[in-house]
Amino acid sequence: MEYKRFKDKIIVRLERGEEIVESITKLCNEEDIKLGRVTGIGATDKVKIGLFNVETKEYHSTVLEGDMEITNLSGNISRMDGEVYIHLHITVCDEENKAYGGHLNMAVISATCEIIIDVIDGYVDRRFDEETGLNLFNFVDEGRESIH
Repeated sequence: MEYKRFKDKIIVRLERGEEIVESITKLCNEEDIKLGRVTGIGATDKVKIGLFNVETKEYHSTVLEGDMEITNLSGNISRMDGEVYIHLHITVCDEENKAYGGHLNMAVISATCEIIIDVIDGYVDRRFDEETGLNLFNFVDEGRESIH
């Protein structure tokens, strides 16, 4: 992974064999990013995507392998219990231009991936919500008190 920071923007290039979620998490720790937006494009040959079932409150994941273009990578960066929390969705297409998408669990880069991170000057935590079964945004002030 190589990247360059321009004030509140970070331009990232991932290399063949690197994994997206792991790489962004590492970068967030190195740059102390607490809140941000992620966009990207690239190529992968192995991706694990999920779909959340609201009835069972479980993710159902699928692994896709083969040459695929990453036509859209988008999501956000926040924190949960002080740790980096990456929430990404991805759309990929195969050689027949069939598109597949969902929550990104993992994607290994086959050629390159170009990512832009918009760093937001702020802090948003997450909390587990019993009703939905998801880790939701929990808006807090600087003293880490919840804001309603």
